[in-house]
Amino acid sequence: MMRINFTKMHGLGNDFVVVDARVQDPALDGAAYRAIGDRRRGIGYDQFLTILPPLNGGAAFMKIHNPDGSEAQACGNGTRCVAALLMSEANRNDVVIETIAGSLACHRLDDGRISVDMGPAELDWRCIPLARAVDTLHVHLASAPASDACCINIGNPHAVFIVEDAESIPLAEIGPVLEHNPMFPERANIEFITIKSPTEIRMRVWERAAGITQACGSGACAALVAAVRRGLVERKADVVLDGGTLTIEWTEVGRVLMTGPTATSFSGSINLRPLQG
Repeated sequence: MMRINFTKMHGLGNDFVVVDARVQDPALDGAAYRAIGDRRRGIGYDQFLTILPPLNGGAAFMKIHNPDGSEAQACGNGTRCVAALLMSEANRNDVVIETIAGSLACHRLDDGRISVDMGPAELDWRCIPLARAVDTLHVHLASAPASDACCINIGNPHAVFIVEDAESIPLAEIGPVLEHNPMFPERANIEFITIKSPTEIRMRVWERAAGITQACGSGACAALVAAVRRGLVERKADVVLDGGTLTIEWTEVGRVLMTGPTATSFSGSINLRPLQG
């Protein structure tokens, strides 16, 4: 199948190509994901989201691929975008989206924002995963351009660095170095955060396999959890990203809730043959 239909969406500039494969799965390979992800010759995206039939009673199963063709476990902003599509389709305000990281309950608020329960924050070094047993509240990275990370898994591994000025960090230079640090056997998403107040965090992010992005939902969740663990913010706060603001809450029972806007940019179809030729 060389031509596929798609919808281009974003959550705060974190952009996605969404393909509904519930009727016919295009069964793309790594080369196709890379070709579509090319922002000059293809469409371009931070993540490619495939909507598939549900496996366990949810509204749909969502697969997530990065621009390099690798598969991701979680994508918070992408989940909210797919939830918006499925809610409009079913004319309802609640859906459950299945992923390889678990089933995620999504709700549409009266103001149109979409909230998703990202599940529990995994804090054990084996669950993140890290290369060896360490205190995940303070992970010191040897021979790294930044150290003292707070490490968390929110569907994906995250390393959060709390700094005085996130704006001054040369993220394009040190992001890929930290992503591939030997402490992270599955690589890691890298977040630099600055605490503005007990209810506001400024964050910049380097996503593994995607690079600098305008926003990262699971990263914003990790940022809030890290700041709470270090006693710097309240359990509910706004996380200000390059593309806008997400509201994150780490509930008393340990679940992480993320709320923010979604938008549809355009829809179309793409012929893969000239991209791969």
